[in-house]
Amino acid sequence: MSSFLEVWRPAGSDLVPLSGERITIGRSEENDVVLSDDGQVSRVHAVLEPLAGGWSVRDVGSSNGTFVNGKRLASEVRLTAGDEVRVGRTRIVLRGNPGAKDPGATETTVLPPQLTPRERDVLVALFRPMAAGEMFAEPASTRAIAQELWVSEAAVKQHLLRLYDKFGVVDGERRRTRLANEAIRRGAISLAEVRAAPAPPGATPTS
Repeated sequence: MSSFLEVWRPAGSDLVPLSGERITIGRSEENDVVLSDDGQVSRVHAVLEPLAGGWSVRDVGSSNGTFVNGKRLASEVRLTAGDEVRVGRTRIVLRGNPGAKDPGATETTVLPPQLTPRERDVLVALFRPMAAGEMFAEPASTRAIAQELWVSEAAVKQHLLRLYDKFGVVDGERRRTRLANEAIRRGAISLAEVRAAPAPPGATPTS
């Protein structure tokens, strides 16, 4: 099923398909979701962007904030089906997201495992391509991670094996993708951290 937004305005509701590179929400007529009848909404209030087969939302400096499931956003958050985004007096519900959760289900928070600094570096490098905004981007390859971190591919494989074990990612298809998504879901790394982190400098690859 294709993803779409169910927009509940003060005067009624409508549906907005999710497509393209991003969806802007705000009072200005230039937005993809125009909320000109909601005086509590900023000119450009929030933006939704494709992320690893789903969508994320972030506030863009609005006056009254953006809320997801009642919690005010402090950083970019990945959305799943049934999540409610509130801007001003307007409720926006994500529908039909791939890999969606049951809107009525209660999600239990699972804390991330303890990681070494190098394991965190590997996760950031792994997720970097998926944070670039491409809808179906794949995580970084072992070779790409090794080149970014100036280590050998054998060392990266050992780090990945330990990370699979720590996050409970069993053998199967798209294992690196599942690891990257699990690291984000459990808060081991953040989208802001991935996008802000420069590729670490190095001199000679080491093991």
